Amino acid sequence: MSRAIVTTATAPLRGRLALPGDKSISHRRALMSLFVKDEVRLDNFCTGEDCLATLSCLEQLGKRVSREGTNRVVISGELTAEAAELDCGNSGTTARLLMGILAGQNGEWILRGDTSLSRRPMERVAEPLQLMGAEIELTDGHLPAKIRGASLQGISYNSLVASAQVKTALLLAAIRAKGTTRYREPKPTRDHTERILGIRADSRAWIELDPNSTKLNSTILSARVPSDPSSAAFWVVAAIMVPDSELRFPSVLINPLRIVYMASLRNNGADVSLSITRTRHAEEITKVQVRSSVVRPVTVNRDISAAVIDEIPVLAALATGIEGTSTFQDLQELRVKESDRLSAITENLRAMGGNIEEQEGGFRVVGPRKLHGAKIVTEGDHRIAMAFAIAGLVAEGETVIDHAECVSVSYPEFWDHFRTLAPNSIRIQE
Repeated sequence: MSRAIVTTATAPLRGRLALPGDKSISHRRALMSLFVKDEVRLDNFCTGEDCLATLSCLEQLGKRVSREGTNRVVISGELTAEAAELDCGNSGTTARLLMGILAGQNGEWILRGDTSLSRRPMERVAEPLQLMGAEIELTDGHLPAKIRGASLQGISYNSLVASAQVKTALLLAAIRAKGTTRYREPKPTRDHTERILGIRADSRAWIELDPNSTKLNSTILSARVPSDPSSAAFWVVAAIMVPDSELRFPSVLINPLRIVYMASLRNNGADVSLSITRTRHAEEITKVQVRSSVVRPVTVNRDISAAVIDEIPVLAALATGIEGTSTFQDLQELRVKESDRLSAITENLRAMGGNIEEQEGGFRVVGPRKLHGAKIVTEGDHRIAMAFAIAGLVAEGETVIDHAECVSVSYPEFWDHFRTLAPNSIRIQE
């Protein structure tokens, strides 16, 4: 186990940073290759451990996976394994999407995960799939999950949970089902699956998939994956907080449901600008530029909570330096992430001297408050580790991040990029 020791930034953060490929899109395009035989080529594929778990599962299912350079992946062959135990590691996306894909495939599989993933809820995915006819057995509502391929029937499902993973699992199961599947979510969640499949729906409509008219082939799936806006969030916040900073990020995904945090920050005074937008492989991308700026208090409510769920830890760190009260509500989903993120955010910010009060399903932060270094307990959660490393850049003294290696789940290059931007503020102890 390694730890990172972060100290106050001694100079502005300046420069251009090429961010890793988007994790959500990398997962989806790779897993959907299970529906095609021909070669799928993915450039700028996310090399985080979660996405590598997806590639490992593909290989166990009979697909051939080759790596060309650091971030090009070529996937070919067919789903041939009719029985396998699949290790999903820490990746909830891998497990939940595979449940949907394998539910209608002939064979029998067991999905397993690490200790953290085995605590995360799986009934929210299994129950609607079972309504379609899927044969899925969970272990007290969690992994391991046993799946027996079955004949599936399209259903209409009005979900009570705003979850892109639940939505995607159902849509992928629907590809092999008889009849049309209709899905409606309580509020919009990331729509990468719909974009790949050519499905369009507004936030109040039913999302419909007719397997007879669904086109999916290697040409549609092959793509250059845009840079991950959730990874960008850490550096966007860092540039806002550290005086006189200016950072640029090329080819960032700006899907409207993924940059809600950027829009919120801009509306509150943050100097975040987007250049000319291009559309590539059904997604919009642009260059993002951010400069240090004074920001008004942040408000996260039920209208946007699902869309900013991954950025909450670093937004909470930002809120400590904002004059006024920032409120974060409707965040119950943070209880069942890689850690109980609500508790991790409040306890660690409080340890750094932040004025934070945990409330039911959320918290509030009153600022400005000068932070001081502290020992950060990450519980092995990558987003907690990265968010508090950024907080350490504006704290007095040393901020010690335990389990520093956990950033590799989504952003293996994080500490290298940290060294590039703030070389005098970071050291890693093995």
